[in-house]
Amino acid sequence: MADPNKTEAEEPAAAAAPAKVDDTKTPSTSVADDDEDELAGSEAPLLDHLIELRKRLIRSLLVLFGLLIVCFFVAEPIFNILVQPYREAVAPQPVELIFTAPQEYFFTQLSLAFFGALFLGFPYLAIEIYGFIAPGLYKKERRAFVPYLIATPVFFVLGACMVYFAVLPLAMRFFHSMETEEIQMLVKVSEYLGLAMTLIIAFGICFQLPVVLTLLARIELVNSDMLKKGRRYAIVGILLFAAFITPPDPISQIGLALPMYLLYELAILSVRWVEKQRKAAESAAETAE
Repeated sequence: MADPNKTEAEEPAAAAAPAKVDDTKTPSTSVADDDEDELAGSEAPLLDHLIELRKRLIRSLLVLFGLLIVCFFVAEPIFNILVQPYREAVAPQPVELIFTAPQEYFFTQLSLAFFGALFLGFPYLAIEIYGFIAPGLYKKERRAFVPYLIATPVFFVLGACMVYFAVLPLAMRFFHSMETEEIQMLVKVSEYLGLAMTLIIAFGICFQLPVVLTLLARIELVNSDMLKKGRRYAIVGILLFAAFITPPDPISQIGLALPMYLLYELAILSVRWVEKQRKAAESAAETAE
């Protein structure tokens, strides 16, 4: 029911009055809304995600196949590189490798080509993985993810160098030390190269431990206190993992277990640094508010 005291001239004026603007939104809320809008703008149906995944898989497979062809024609230099630790282990004696089947060396060359393609194509595969998951991340999360994208191949190469210059020569010296006058070690080319490539890939993956734990600390799934309390369980797990993934000799097992434990301690320091950064950022945000 209309108010009889209100004139007809006042009613249009009241209707035309602008609505009161809510200026209580804080800058941090505005930034959060911008992040939500940015993430919402990158949303896509499931079919589009599957199409994008298929495109990236096809590109990755094409790159690996091209590298496989190239590495097959340079399999002999790759073979010489992988055999060099064996040469140093038995020097000044010559290296004698045999194969016992007509097709064995051909398939060994294929294995070398695939290993070389995987090793050389790893940075490209990491870029494709990042390109697929980046649209689902906030801008600050993408900036935080880039250092780990760089650190992953670096730590993989460090693990491979650990095998090439230390573990593999020590392991071959240990195996040759078991020879006697009547028992000589004849090494099949496929078995030696399989051992070398397995150790390189295993060490390269294990050297990702600080990268993975630091990334988990970024998203607050782990913390330094949790890692310190789980140190004894980590040592047991590292020893079991080293015994499972390496050949049954103490050189390879200790050569993997010891660096992994040192990397675990490095991960604790890295996680603690991440926590200090987070606390400093929270303090700065509270001061700004």
